[in-house]
Amino acid sequence: MVFSSITFLVYFLPVFLLAYHLTPNAYKNACILIFSIVFYAWGGPKFIFVILGTTFLDFILVKNMHEAKSTKTKKQILVISLLMNLGLLFYFKYSNFFIDNINTGLGNMGIKQITWLKIVLPIGISFYTFESVTYVVDVYRGIHKPLKNFWNYQTYILLFPKLIAGPIVRYHDIADQITDREKNYTPDVKLSGFYTFCIGLAKKVIIANTIGAQADDVFKLGINQLDSAAAWTGALAYTFQIYFDFSGYSDMAIGLCKIMGIRLPENFNNPYLSSSITEFWRRWHITLGAWMKNYLYIPLGGNRVNSPVKLYRNLFIVFLLSGLWHGASWNFIIWGAFHGFFLLMERLFLLKVYAKTGKVISTLLTFLIVVVGWVYFRIEDLNYANHVVKELFSFNFFDGKFALHNDFYFSLSLAAFFSFFACMPFTKNIQAKVYGENHTTVSNTVLLTVSVLLFYISLSYIAALDFNPFIYFRF
Repeated sequence: MVFSSITFLVYFLPVFLLAYHLTPNAYKNACILIFSIVFYAWGGPKFIFVILGTTFLDFILVKNMHEAKSTKTKKQILVISLLMNLGLLFYFKYSNFFIDNINTGLGNMGIKQITWLKIVLPIGISFYTFESVTYVVDVYRGIHKPLKNFWNYQTYILLFPKLIAGPIVRYHDIADQITDREKNYTPDVKLSGFYTFCIGLAKKVIIANTIGAQADDVFKLGINQLDSAAAWTGALAYTFQIYFDFSGYSDMAIGLCKIMGIRLPENFNNPYLSSSITEFWRRWHITLGAWMKNYLYIPLGGNRVNSPVKLYRNLFIVFLLSGLWHGASWNFIIWGAFHGFFLLMERLFLLKVYAKTGKVISTLLTFLIVVVGWVYFRIEDLNYANHVVKELFSFNFFDGKFALHNDFYFSLSLAAFFSFFACMPFTKNIQAKVYGENHTTVSNTVLLTVSVLLFYISLSYIAALDFNPFIYFRF
């Protein structure tokens, strides 16, 4: 079940909100947990038991680790928990990839290939695995005490708004809200949550779905049918699709949690306004970047290493693994390496070049780099991806065999407008006020009216169109 579906919007969500607000405070976590189990089981009934089982084991392990007297015992339990969580992630997400590559190598050498039953990927396993890791590591580091109640821990892991696509919530950022969220459970916060949810829904349905359909049509073309116009249409369409698809879904998750009185961290901050790849990764999928920094980059040595070579090594490892986290395919690894390469180049000299060219030029260059990177992210066939990138810069316009959807120009214009809307202090302040919580009666009236309209327009889009994918659903 995804947020942008009739099942969720018309049936699941109203029933949940009614039940949640009627449930006494002492039992609200139980209400969340029950609905979260139903939400996940709707799309992955077999795998809900995997999550419930591993969370039970993790809760016991972390409790024993916290109570252990010796540092050695704590480390042993930490390793056991990490091996369990990361082992499950590797098994479900990467086994097929590695076996396929081994079989390719064996086949090239004329050796009998390994017989392997393809493994189905559980929905959202990357997200809840990373959150399980933050729980055990935060407790081990002494950042926060473990939850005393097992069901509260289940609520943290299974909280349905962020269960299948994040934001990735670090344990210490939300631990106290799991047990006490009265200060956030106010009318202003709830209304802000509703506005954010409706804006996110519109971003996903009205913008991302429309331009995403165009991207799909372009990338279905054969190599001989693809000219520069088609390549740019597909690349730009996907660039805006993935942003409005994922940021829209994050807005919906953040908005829903606000309605419950829970604050999730922001996940996007106008990433296409970035004037460097370094800045882009401070604005794009912020919670993944924070996770990688705190639980991978810093343990590798971070910036505290004694040579630039080790620093660049650490950065490159992080970006390679970031690419692999997104999917078990070579195109994701190449995408991660592509971003890692430009990050290193910026450390070496590009940031100095950008400082001389000015913000406008550096922002356009960064956007161009990001667009090229998204081609590799989108297309698994590397030969085809390389051809698309070649066509982007070949200026080969031979009237490619693709048609533009009637509403594509309108949606693309909206996408470009809102992607770069906060480019000035004045417009940035407007955006902050819309997403803020301190509204007057007039602004509440306007935002409530607009939000209700966006909600019903989005519903009509969903009902009218068959195309309603969610890109990060498979990660």
